Amino acid sequence: MRSAIHDVFGDPAEVLALADSPIPEPGPGKVRVRTLLSPIHNHDLWTVRGNYGYKPALPAIGGSEAVGIVDAVGEGVDAALVGQRFAVAGVHGSWAEFFIASAAGLVPVPDAIPDEAAAQLIAMPFSAITLLETLGVEAGDWVAQNTANGAVGKTLAMLAKARGVNVINLVRRDAGVAELAELGIDNAVSTANADWKKTVAELTGGAPIKAAVDSIGGTASGDMADLLGENGLLVSFGSMTGEPMQISSGAVIFKQLTVKGFWGSTVSANMAPDLRRKLIGELLTQVATGKLKLPADGVYGLDQVADAVKASLTPGKTGKVLLRP
Repeated sequence: MRSAIHDVFGDPAEVLALADSPIPEPGPGKVRVRTLLSPIHNHDLWTVRGNYGYKPALPAIGGSEAVGIVDAVGEGVDAALVGQRFAVAGVHGSWAEFFIASAAGLVPVPDAIPDEAAAQLIAMPFSAITLLETLGVEAGDWVAQNTANGAVGKTLAMLAKARGVNVINLVRRDAGVAELAELGIDNAVSTANADWKKTVAELTGGAPIKAAVDSIGGTASGDMADLLGENGLLVSFGSMTGEPMQISSGAVIFKQLTVKGFWGSTVSANMAPDLRRKLIGELLTQVATGKLKLPADGVYGLDQVADAVKASLTPGKTGKVLLRP
């Protein structure tokens, strides 16, 4: 089968190439999926570089999420799944014509959701909705997030809006405000402007911000703490700068803030099955009704994987870059 494979760890645009690989066979509890579309996530590229928590044996096929058609089932799996379309994440080797997935992890996709959205339905959106759930906010509350024009940030903003939760969406450049506006995301503020905190106060009308999500680290963490109201919650989702969080002890003490981390895989693994089904159902509904938009920025063949990687790393994308076998 055709696959995007790498024999060494390194720059994905240089080490990934089209190659033939054996068609995998599903074991007990597994299915073989015929890939329709598979997105390029940042964590996929870090895996190819050899710098992610999961380090595959080489040679390795890239990719961790896809939408596809079940092609074969292993022992103990209902054969009725064959021919049905599913979204699946947390897999290995989805940048190929076929890959193996756990039958328990398959998410059936309604006809109303196109392949382009279904291909990116789980990994980032599920992290976003799980993150939103852990913030403990309700309709009418205010939250804030930086890197709001990232995949998770956009999704969290749209999901929060559907729940009636107000979000201050911080971006680092003025163009990011327009980018979010195209998706119907409001309350966007560019931190490139010196008086951006004043703008935030005007948008909230002085209402307290109950929770904030920091994906940058460094001094940006302190900025998020400054925005929070009394008894606010600051969640560290990532560290774009790679720097330690720099937060004033005064903000933590006098506002009585809570600071905690969020690691999606751990939260998901410990999640009650009923809550998981509820959140997945909410995602499907919001995508099917158009309230949650998951646009594609481009679709590339596996033979164009180097170009696809470069496109995925280009600033200002409106959606995910997808690979088609």
